[in-house]
Amino acid sequence: MMIEAGGYPIHIEEYGSGPETVMILQGWGTNASLYRDLAQHLSAYLHVWLPELPGFGESPEPKAALDAEDYADVVLALCRVLNIRECHLIGHSNGGRIMLALCSRKRDIRFGKLVFMDAAGLVPPMTAKKRLRQTAFKLLKVLLKPFPGLLEKYRQSHGSADYRSASPVMRQTLVKLVNTDLRDRMPQIPNSSLLIWGTEDRDTPLWMGETFEKLLPDAGLVKVPGAGHYAYLEQSGFVYRVLDSYFGADHHA
Repeated sequence: MMIEAGGYPIHIEEYGSGPETVMILQGWGTNASLYRDLAQHLSAYLHVWLPELPGFGESPEPKAALDAEDYADVVLALCRVLNIRECHLIGHSNGGRIMLALCSRKRDIRFGKLVFMDAAGLVPPMTAKKRLRQTAFKLLKVLLKPFPGLLEKYRQSHGSADYRSASPVMRQTLVKLVNTDLRDRMPQIPNSSLLIWGTEDRDTPLWMGETFEKLLPDAGLVKVPGAGHYAYLEQSGFVYRVLDSYFGADHHA
């Protein structure tokens, strides 16, 4: 169904009717189809909401670029519209970044247990190679300013796959998100936090999960051997058992 929250039209799906509520926050560039099996599994004992945030799936793109705080505002607005006063959160990749912004601020919605799955929110240290590339790009931007077509061609050939496939407003959004380091916010999040990480994740490497575990006050890291950035899809049986134990599926049965 489509609802309006915080001034944005949001496509959202609902599963189950358990006594406790959980909201799943998607990763960058994904849509609800990648989380439906997870939502259906959890719906056996939880009330599950699966939104597609602005710019993803069936939810229209925002008119201006958003950052992690803006997406956190959208999630809070969604909770108010749906009359959710308390819920658990699961965030994959960029969804985890949004959770960090959301759960480290004052708010009128109470969040319970948190699950960060191959989550984003940390900016990798700047290597000499990256710094050189960044300097070269800034110089090229100045030199190619009179030739927007050439500049766009350079961006297309050197940007990440996510960047290349995004529209202009979503590219600006992506740049804002990936340049936001939220490690200073982690100590402010007292919630019980489960970290699920693929050991072969190349997008948000395992060291990020280990940093989350170190900086979040109440966190435990579960490594998924051999899995990449989509550990919950690649080894769903294992991940679902971990989630069932964490959320107390037996207790709800």
